[in-house]
This record gives sequence, structure tokens and C-alpha cells, in this order.
Amino acid sequence: MKTFEKVKPYLKDNIGRIIIGILILVTVDFTQLIIPKIIQLAIDNIDKGIYEKSDLLRSGIIIFGLTLFMIFLRYFWRITILGTSWIVDKGIRQEYFEHLMSLSQNFFNRVKTGDLMAYATNDLNAIRMFVGFGFVIGVDIILLMIASISFMVQINLKLTIMAILPMPFLTIVIIVLGKKIHKLFSDVQASFSNFSGRVQESISGIRVVKAFVQEDAELEKISESAYDYVEKNIALVKVQGLFDPSFMLIIGTSMMIVMVFGGELTILGEISKGEFIAFFQYLGMFIWPMIAIGWVVNMYQRGTASLKRINKIFMEKPEIYDEEETDFSIKEIKGEIEVKNLSFSYNEDARIFDNISFNLEQGKTLAIVGKTGVGKSTIIDLLVRVYNPPKNTIFLDGHEIYTIPLKTLRSSIVMVPQDIFLFSDTIAGNISLSKPNASREEIENAAKIAQVYKDIIEFEKGFDTVVGERGVTLSGGQKQRIAIARALLADPNILVLDDSLSAVDTKTERNILEHLVKARRNKTTIIIAHRISSLQHADKIIVLEDEKVAETGNHQELLAKGGIYHDLFEKQQIEERINQCE
Repeated sequence: MKTFEKVKPYLKDNIGRIIIGILILVTVDFTQLIIPKIIQLAIDNIDKGIYEKSDLLRSGIIIFGLTLFMIFLRYFWRITILGTSWIVDKGIRQEYFEHLMSLSQNFFNRVKTGDLMAYATNDLNAIRMFVGFGFVIGVDIILLMIASISFMVQINLKLTIMAILPMPFLTIVIIVLGKKIHKLFSDVQASFSNFSGRVQESISGIRVVKAFVQEDAELEKISESAYDYVEKNIALVKVQGLFDPSFMLIIGTSMMIVMVFGGELTILGEISKGEFIAFFQYLGMFIWPMIAIGWVVNMYQRGTASLKRINKIFMEKPEIYDEEETDFSIKEIKGEIEVKNLSFSYNEDARIFDNISFNLEQGKTLAIVGKTGVGKSTIIDLLVRVYNPPKNTIFLDGHEIYTIPLKTLRSSIVMVPQDIFLFSDTIAGNISLSKPNASREEIENAAKIAQVYKDIIEFEKGFDTVVGERGVTLSGGQKQRIAIARALLADPNILVLDDSLSAVDTKTERNILEHLVKARRNKTTIIIAHRISSLQHADKIIVLEDEKVAETGNHQELLAKGGIYHDLFEKQQIEERINQCE
């Protein structure tokens, strides 16, 4: 079945462990079946008066020895079978994460982080439980059911038939309640995803919540999600709760039949006392599979519901991938960029570019200027194929962008966005993310160029200072400069600063850009910024306006034109003078 496609390869790879585990389990079950026979023989021989104390001691030692043997073997089937379930769990988790890494930006735009976390926790745990205990209980059900009923038939066929008469009602209970459990568990998992997402979002935005004194409102939202999760679980528990009472009623009926009619057969002498007691023990072994069927159905419904949810993620295909025309011999991009007649829109109602063109020589610096929303960041997203541009519109080193392998493309271009993400690691660890084997000297040099070195050494532990989640313990400017240091350490052939100096003051921004120009001589750099005064060093500046490249040139040329760039520059100069007066 397609539902189990992701599990099958891992089971196949571990088939040896599974077979060994099942063989050990079979041995344990058969050993378990011997004990009632020993008890039967002992009781019958006592009744006949032919058993002495030594015989009873021998029977007790044999039972004790078999028990130790079963305990020893149970340890190993747990290692093999349940251990395999953890191997499967690890494999699917790894594959799940790798698949997420391959998906495109649009997927993460529409799927909540909380949902993805729920899949990686609750759903994968349900799958592991089904794979592990499902095997164990499944083998137990088949083996003990067949073996115990065989021993019961040997004792008395009529009594066996009467004992199992109530059992078909179990099938009805399993079919009816099983379907409901499957649906209700799916609802529980969906509710958990929503609850997990709500909590994750509230914690991530805790500073905003506190800033606007919205703790009570957030608590109300969390409470609503938690209450929905509780309600869904209670609905599931109500149905699951019918399993055990239904099973116990059927089992109790069966035991009553054996007690009445089996006792009568014993009184009449058709079966011995030892056989009567052994029959009860085998009935208990037969009852265990009946109870276990409910557990297996429960785990099966939970496991398959979770597998279907996980499979939906695995069915997601990346929108960005290496095309048929990809030339894998291209190992590096040096930095020449050409955009030809590029038109692009995210949807039919939101056109961003209309037939724009520009180029940049290798080793030069390009600045992109324009009002908010004109598509400055979109150019970069298309350049690194976060979104796919139309074919034959973007060329790097003369190669059409679709012929460049994604790995080559993205390893040659490093982007520093405005919204910086730092990990809960040391400052040195965050900077060296782009080059894990970097020396401390290289890390410090990158920090110096990014003008953040002095800030770092003022911390008590310097570069070994652990930053909070997402760098929350640092200021916005410090985070941006650490991110720039991280990018500089990678020393890419194309570096993109996407408004990544917005949180630093004008003086610091100029210092960073001056040092950056020197450090990146003969390497291509693209800068997106709102402060025009910081872009004067750029070799080329393009101004975006109304879906077009409205102006192109260097700083002096654009000022001389007296157009959009000139107006923006004058406005910012006035704003700076006003701020200085204040």
C-alpha cells in the first residue's frame, strides 16, 4: 500500500534483525506454552497420588528455569524488534528533514512551522510505536491464538467451541470503533499542529506581545487552541474507552462458560483437574491476543493516520530544482551578471518587473535603489532562484541561469538579508557557520571588516559569548554586522547586502562599506540600501520605478540627470540636516 511506502525500505534494510527478533519471540511464546502442560501433569499426578515432594520440586525448578529463559530471550527481542523501530524512526526523521530542506520558499510561506514540528514529534512517534509494538503484538496474536486454541482442542473440542463462541463479537467492535479512532486521531493530530503552531508563534513574538501589553489576549488564544486539543482528545478517549469494556465483557462471558461447563466436565470425569486448570491457562493465553487485537488496531489507526499526514509532506515537490539543461560541469560563478528583458510577477494581479535589463561586470559593485515595494529584493530572489525567473532572462558568466547547478549557484552567491537569523550558539559559531573550519584569526578579521569586533570583545566572554535564540541578546545593528562578518568569512564571488545595514548609523554604515570595498576588490558585490549617501562608491547604480529600470549610472551621473535618484538624494540630505539640528 502507498501509505507504507516510506517505511518499507527501512524494514527491508533491517529484515535480518526483524527475522531474528521474530524467531526469538516465537521461541518465547512456545516456551510459555509448555508451562501449563507441566502444571497439568503435576496436578493430575498429585490427584493420582503418584507424585512425591521431589517430583514437585523438579517441576518447580523446570518452570523457574523456563521463566528465566523467557526473561533472557525477551530482552533480546526487545533489542532487535523495538531497536529496529528506533532505526526506522531515525531514518524517516532524517529523510523528513532532508525533504524539508529541498522544498522551495513558497512551501514554507503557506505551511505553519508548528504543523511541521507536530509532524516531527507526535506523528513520527505514532509511526514508531506502530512499527515496533505492532510487530511484537502481531506475532503474538497469530502464534498464541493458533497454539493456545490447539492445546485447548486437545483437552476438549466441545469446551473449546463453547469458549470461543463470544469471540466473533470482537470483530464487530474492532471494525466499528477502528474507523472512528482513525478519524478522531487525525483530528487530534491536526489540533495538536494548530496548538503547537500557536505556542511557537507566541513565544517567538513574545517581545511584541509584551510591548503592546497583549499577554491576556495571547493567553486567550493559547487557551482556545489548548481547549480544542483537549476536546479532540476527549472525543478520541471516549471511543477508545469502549474498547476495553467491550473486550472485558466478551472475555468475561467466555470465562463464565468455561467455569460452568468446564467444571461440569471435570465433575463428570470427562477431563481431569489438571486439564481443567491448564484449559483456563490456555484460555488466558488465547484471551491475550483478543485484547492485543484492540491495541494493534489502535496503534494501526494512529500509525496509518500519522503516515498519511507525513506522506502529504513527502508528496510536496520542490518548485526549484536542477533542470534538464543543467550543466553540472559548471563548478563556479565568477561574478558577471546580465539581466535581459526580465518580466516577472508573483501572480497575475501583482506584476513586479516589465521587461527590465541591466548588466554588471565581474568584480564591480552594483547598488539597487528604489521605493519600498518596487522589487529590489525580488531581483536577488530571482538571481539565487528562490523563485524561478522566466528562461533566458538572467545570465551569470554568460551561462543561462537554468544551466547552472543550484549547488554551484547558491555556493557562489551569499546574501545577507535585512531580517537576520542567528542560532543559539557562540558569536564565533555564528560567524563560522559559513566556514566551519575557519581559524579564530579569520573569524576576527571578518568581524573587524564588518565593524563589529569592538562590540564583541566588550562582552565578558568575547567571541565565545552565547547569543540567545535568534540573537535576541544582541542589538539589531550587532546582529546585522555579525551576519555580514559571516558572509565575508565565506568570501563568495558574489556578495549581496539586502538592506542589511538598516539598523546601524550612517557613520558605521560608511565605515563598513569602505572596508568591504577594499576587502572585496575584484569580486562582485550587490548592495540594496535606502541611504543613498552610503552608495556613492558603487560602480553602477540602478533605480527601479513603476516596474522599470528608470535610471542607470554611477552616483555623479545620476545626480547630474536631476531625476528620481537626484530627488531621493536631496530629500535624504535634508532629513540628515534636520536630524543633526535636533
